[in-house]
Amino acid sequence: MDLPLSFEFFPTKTPEGAVKLRAVRQQLYVMKPEFCSVTYGAGGSTHDGTFGAVREILAEGADAASHFSCIGATRDTVRSQLAELKAMGVKRLVALRGDLPSGYGKGGEFLYASDLVRFIREETGNDFHIEVACYPEVHPQARSPEADLQAFATKVRAGADSAITQYFFSPEAYFRFVDEARALKLDVPIVPGIMPITSSTQLMRFSDACGAEIPRWVRLRLQSFGDDVESIKAFGLDVVAQLCERLIAGGAPALHFYTMNQAVATLGVLQRLGWNAKA
Repeated sequence: MDLPLSFEFFPTKTPEGAVKLRAVRQQLYVMKPEFCSVTYGAGGSTHDGTFGAVREILAEGADAASHFSCIGATRDTVRSQLAELKAMGVKRLVALRGDLPSGYGKGGEFLYASDLVRFIREETGNDFHIEVACYPEVHPQARSPEADLQAFATKVRAGADSAITQYFFSPEAYFRFVDEARALKLDVPIVPGIMPITSSTQLMRFSDACGAEIPRWVRLRLQSFGDDVESIKAFGLDVVAQLCERLIAGGAPALHFYTMNQAVATLGVLQRLGWNAKA
C-alpha cells in the first residue's frame, strides 16, 4: 500500500528506556513513515526529552514532528523554542493547547491551540507544516459537539495544514466528523489516529481519561479474556485491522499510529493490511 503512515512516540525517562525506544523506531522505520512525532508533557514538562528524541529521529534519517503545547507558555518562550526547532531541521509541528501541570494555576499567554497556530504562522510563515488535534467523538471538555467542531474550525482557519484525530473504534464517528468539517469548508486532510490494542486495562484507563469511546461489544469481549494476554492481543489485532480497512476504503488520507513506544502491535496491524517492509 502507498497510503502515508506516521508513528507517535513519547519521551522516555531512563537511559534503558531510550535504548529500547531506539530499537522500536528501527523496527518501525522499515514501513517508511512520512514522519514520526514525539509528545510533549503537561506544561512542557518533557521539553528536553521531546526535543532530544526529535534530534535522534532526525539523525536516524526520518522526518520528525515535535508536539508543541502552549498552555502556561509566553510568546517569548514559544518564539525561542520555535527558533530551536527550526535550527534542528524540524519541518512539522503538532500544535496543541496541552494540559497544565497539577497545581500550576492558569498562567501563560495562550488560551487555546488556535492562538498558538496563529502565532506560529505570524512568526514563521510557512516554515512549519502545522498539525492540530481533532475529536470525532467530541473533546471531553467541550461544551457541546457543535462547540467542539467550531473550535476545530478556528484552528484550521488560524493556519493549520492538517489534523490528526484522537483514537476511536467507530469508523462512523470519523466519517461523520469529516463530513461535518467539509460542510464548513474545512478542506485540510483529517488523518485518523489509530490505537493498537495490547492491554485491556491500559486501554480502558486511557479511553476513560481522553473521552475515546470503546464500543460495548469490544469492552465486553476484552473483559471476558481476563488475564489471557495472547487472546487480548489477537482480538485487538482483528478489531484494529478491520477498523483500518474501513477507514482506507472510505478514503482516509493517511494513518497515524499511537505506538505507545512499542513496535509489535503496530507492525501486526500493518502486515495484516498488506504493508510490507520497504527497501
